[in-house]
Amino acid sequence: MISKNRLTPSGWAIIVLSVSALALGGCGRKGPLDLPPTANAAPGTAAAPGDTESERAAQPSVFNPTYGSDAAPAAPKGNKRPFILDPLLGN
Repeated sequence: MISKNRLTPSGWAIIVLSVSALALGGCGRKGPLDLPPTANAAPGTAAAPGDTESERAAQPSVFNPTYGSDAAPAAPKGNKRPFILDPLLGN
């Protein structure tokens, strides 16, 4: 008896394209969109008086990805353990 559950080449193509689309969908930088080099800041986006970048970076917020980035790490750096991909990564 022959099984009819075997994938055809088009079935494999759909699986490979789906996996690659999901893998590539996570690539990119996290953050706001970059403005073109010739764009000026819009008048409505001016900072409030007395509100500087350093003050905004010091405020804890869910929407502030830079909060705590200047702080020292909470745990000391541990010993280097070998990993199977070290020769490929050059570490």
